[in-house]
Amino acid sequence: MPLSSVSHTLSHIRRSTNKNGNASSSRLPHSPVTPQSRQSSHHSLSPHPSTTLHTPVPMNQPLHIAISVPPLSPAPELPLSSAPANVPALSRHPMVTSDVKGEYANYKWDELGFGLIPTDYMYVMNCSKEENSFSKGSLVRFGNMEMNPSSGILNYGQGVLEGLKAYRREDEKIMLFRPELNAMRMKIGAERMCMPPPTTQQFLDAIKQTVHANKRWVPPPGKGSMYIRPLLLGSGPRLGVGPASEYTFITYASPVGNYHEGTLNLVVEENIYRATPGGTGCIKAIINYASIYKAITEARAKGFSDVLFLDSKTGKNLEEASTSNIFIVKGNVISTPATDGTILPGITRKSAIEVARVLGYKVEERSVPVEELSDADEVFLTGTAMVINPVDSVTYQGKRTEYKKGADTVGHNIYEMLTGIQFGRVEDKMGWTVELK
Repeated sequence: MPLSSVSHTLSHIRRSTNKNGNASSSRLPHSPVTPQSRQSSHHSLSPHPSTTLHTPVPMNQPLHIAISVPPLSPAPELPLSSAPANVPALSRHPMVTSDVKGEYANYKWDELGFGLIPTDYMYVMNCSKEENSFSKGSLVRFGNMEMNPSSGILNYGQGVLEGLKAYRREDEKIMLFRPELNAMRMKIGAERMCMPPPTTQQFLDAIKQTVHANKRWVPPPGKGSMYIRPLLLGSGPRLGVGPASEYTFITYASPVGNYHEGTLNLVVEENIYRATPGGTGCIKAIINYASIYKAITEARAKGFSDVLFLDSKTGKNLEEASTSNIFIVKGNVISTPATDGTILPGITRKSAIEVARVLGYKVEERSVPVEELSDADEVFLTGTAMVINPVDSVTYQGKRTEYKKGADTVGHNIYEMLTGIQFGRVEDKMGWTVELK
């Protein structure tokens, strides 16, 4: 596509921006809201209050450490007066009527931020120790789950995750973006972590059923998107290092707004490394994230938005940020670190590279010395949560470098084309979007 045609196309693309605050979290049906329950809801691993242990629990039997998820069943609409005064109507999720066009959850979409908003249903599928493949899964109400305290995920971190989005177009059609690549990446990650993966068809079916069941939570056009989180967990009991005996695949979803609000100021981390050669940096292993909390926490305490990590072998080359890939721009050339085993091959990264080349830019995948940050015209990050986000500044060894932003930048042009495809404002000649039917 010639640049002149691209410029004409981009001039007609409407970029939807919103100045979101923090989204308030809704609750499961009939759950009273208290300061304590807000902190513990959906994440508590404490025993149920009614549980009293008098004798040791055999290793092959689960210990009830959370609220079990009830099977899928109709949830009647409740009169507004039936809820406690401190529980908003939003908290009482009625059964989804997903075939009603234009139906939305009762939510202030203009205030949507990035964070968990519990929706109606999640999808669960299991793989028993007698089999090496997953049985047919099902939708259940979103909520806490039962987990054996000796499970592989809790004791040894055996698990992988994925992240993708669903988008609502102006014509009310809901689209997924390249979901087959997420299925492939989970398969690669599962094999690295000695876990049986769901098949591509099982993965896609789970995604589609989850989105369809929570259709009313897909934000209106221009107000955000639905973030979908597939999880593959070693759920079977295990005492001793080794793969779990059973596995659970879960998919849940939440409406989200912008990942980063305001300016994006990064700092280069020189003492903590995200990944090492031969490790798990190239897959979405659950264990990859907690190890960088210290670097992120310290950076944010100093006023930075996020951290840029260097390679652990030389400490001289850029790798990626905490949850996103990095690109630097100089003139008409875009450079990004090559995915050589320590960098996650981001799906948004891959898509941005392909869009950039269609737009006529030269893209280099190579080792990128950290010193090149001081001479770059632009820097931007890519990831499912943020899509493409321009960087305001990077601080390295006390020196702060600021970068160009705005409508006339390379990153903005790629963002407009990519989000145009996702939201249906631009014809999808790439064949990347999948309509939810």
